[in-house]
Amino acid sequence: MHDLNNIGPRIIIAFNDGKVFVTESVLFGLIVAALIALLCLWLANDLKKQPSKKQVVAEYIVEFVYNMTRKTMGIANINFAPYIGTILLFILLGNMLGMVGFRPITADVNTTFALSTLTFILIEYNSIKSMGLKRKFLHMCDPFPVPIAIFTMFPLKIIEALARPVSMGFRLFGNIFGGVMVMALIFTALGGLCHTLAETIPIFHIPWLEAIIPLPANLFFDVFEPIVQAYIFTMLTMVFISMEIVRHGDGEHH
Repeated sequence: MHDLNNIGPRIIIAFNDGKVFVTESVLFGLIVAALIALLCLWLANDLKKQPSKKQVVAEYIVEFVYNMTRKTMGIANINFAPYIGTILLFILLGNMLGMVGFRPITADVNTTFALSTLTFILIEYNSIKSMGLKRKFLHMCDPFPVPIAIFTMFPLKIIEALARPVSMGFRLFGNIFGGVMVMALIFTALGGLCHTLAETIPIFHIPWLEAIIPLPANLFFDVFEPIVQAYIFTMLTMVFISMEIVRHGDGEHH
């Protein structure tokens, strides 16, 4: 993860002379998804009226996700809570892989664009489902008449809709990949300094600088930043979905 000569995700498995391959982002993404599934199965197993410590943890997580969804999207959209909880946990764990020495899957632009594209599809599907295709089209032409809007407002609304997943994908990728690069630069610089000092000071044969100095940076880029970016991506998902969904008979965004 700290090798500046290999800043992209490594290829783990290759087929057909390397034309088809599986990167570490895909592999660790599958592992994170499997861990989340196993965690949910374990927490949901053997639920009782008198909750155990495990059940209390599960109820707290579910309550947190549902409260966050209800406060941001409104009670009418509470059915989105399972999806919101899933992407929050997936991005959070994917961001924090650096804590155990692996490359975060969200430091790969393919991963972040896959997540933002999924959110984009969810936004547009539910927008059309809520408003209907005709009303959606008129909404994208508003406030101009259709003949004028076709050449003015409608293309701008298309660009606006497409810009959302692009900005979300780049925002998440940029922040996490930036942290990976900063940590790589820190370790490279400290490794070189430690090697230079070891020539004159024997104690620096032990990489003291690499073991101690990066700890505050590790805390920021591997703990604080992953939590913040997972929260921001999830909040943007909820806000964009609730902005686009118009309930029948309302005419206002929720």
